[in-house]
Amino acid sequence: MAEELNPFKIAQAQFDEAAKKLGLEAPMCELLRWPRREYKFTIPVKMDNGKTKVFHGYRVQYNDARGPNKGGIRWHPDETIDTVRALAAWMTWKCSVVDIPLGGGKGGVTCNPKELSEGEKERLARGWMRVIARELGEHRDCPAPDVYTTPQIMAWMMDEYEAIVGRSHPAVITGKPLELGGSQGRGDATARGGIFTVREACKILKIDPAKATYAIQGFGNAGQFAATLHKEILGGGKLVAVSDSSGGIYSAAGFDPHDLVKWKLEKGSVTTYPKAEKKISNEELLELPVDVLYPSALENVITKENAAKIKCKVSCELANGPTTPDADVILHKAGIHVIPDFLANAGGVTVSYFEQVQGTYNYYWKLPDVQKQLDEKMTSAYHAVYDMHKKQNVHMRLAAYMVAVKRVADAVRLRGWV
Repeated sequence: MAEELNPFKIAQAQFDEAAKKLGLEAPMCELLRWPRREYKFTIPVKMDNGKTKVFHGYRVQYNDARGPNKGGIRWHPDETIDTVRALAAWMTWKCSVVDIPLGGGKGGVTCNPKELSEGEKERLARGWMRVIARELGEHRDCPAPDVYTTPQIMAWMMDEYEAIVGRSHPAVITGKPLELGGSQGRGDATARGGIFTVREACKILKIDPAKATYAIQGFGNAGQFAATLHKEILGGGKLVAVSDSSGGIYSAAGFDPHDLVKWKLEKGSVTTYPKAEKKISNEELLELPVDVLYPSALENVITKENAAKIKCKVSCELANGPTTPDADVILHKAGIHVIPDFLANAGGVTVSYFEQVQGTYNYYWKLPDVQKQLDEKMTSAYHAVYDMHKKQNVHMRLAAYMVAVKRVADAVRLRGWV
């Protein structure tokens, strides 16, 4: 029987397992299984050809017991309300597991941004904000960039919000250009945070990261920074395989990460890189016998169908939801150390939180300060999850859920909601 790959049902199943282990009461479970609020709306956009096209937009505010909702906006042709719900849930647990005072939200538009001109993107961004602005704010719900959205798109959205409310609000949107109140260190924060957790895992597992082999599935922003920061932060390592949506490449001798990133940015795909030993598929990359695997693409790439073939020692999930619940059990039994997505890739929202704080009181930090505080947050979060994993003898994702869900449930009780 095929696995259920609906992302929101997966998120609920993961929550249910943690809630059962924590012994949460039925009303608490029902409250935390569902978004507090969700919005689905239409956005009419005047296209360059003079015709009007109607796009479908979303914003889900999952839970704000610990603070204002926080979460990105994805533009993707396969975007659905269930995808946004799942990502909003994961954002709730992500903010909680790194112990920042925020709730979880997510937004999206069903569109193919590769088919849109810059003018059409701007009109779509402003149209999204016009519909939902009344539900946003730095003390209510603070969006950020995600798949196929950029600092420029965030700038248009912030400008539209400020035009609507008639005041300056630099903290309403994070992931903005530095010139408009963005934070130093935001660009590589997702990958940098993940590398910090890999560093801690290598200490525990007695892996020498300077000699470790690593592979990256998905060579977008997070994957590219993971390629270079692994060497920079961990003092070495050999990048033996990378892939993007067109396919992958392999070299037993290893790639120069900076040269490979440069090629990807200039040529658009790693598959044409001339120094590759051979081409491989995305599926083959996942099954390589490397020390560290970075799944950095989309959801549900490691399932019960291929989990038994995974041979890495550490899987650091920079993507959201790359491993299904059935696969988690298989990987755990095989002794593979999974650093789950909402811990591994929490560096992005952590620095977004720093940006939100800086924008609120109009004072901006230097890059070393941002990176130092990010390191402290990610290191503390990793060890809180690892300690729960050892104490309860559960796999790392369930441990991360237990840490995060308990904190949200505690806040719900203190507020008197349940």
